[in-house]
Amino acid sequence: MKFVAPAVALTVVVFALPAHAQRGTNIQARTAGELAELCAASPKDPLGDAKINFCHGFAQGVIQVEIRHSEGKKAFCFPNPAPTRTATMSEFVSWVRALPEHRTPPAVDGLFQFLGERFPCK
Repeated sequence: MKFVAPAVALTVVVFALPAHAQRGTNIQARTAGELAELCAASPKDPLGDAKINFCHGFAQGVIQVEIRHSEGKKAFCFPNPAPTRTATMSEFVSWVRALPEHRTPPAVDGLFQFLGERFPCK
């Protein structure tokens, strides 16, 4: 049960990819910098939609797991109403690009650091 949200998100992303992208493209985000570059992809890029879909699916999956399984202090707290995923990930891209050290953490750690700074729990 613990890994259902990431699995669902990954399934959605894979089926959303165009057929040519599924065969020859290996989209991955090991670091926060790689995730930010996927999030910043241009829709005009031949794989732009696939990269953006991966970015949003990745973020949605890890955020849902954190929300459902956080015990004790939460890493971040979204306001009500929550910002759009597109706006939040655009801010993430700017955050990563602002400082070189934001590029190197693992993608999940970098995303949680950004979310914790941007949406701290009060």
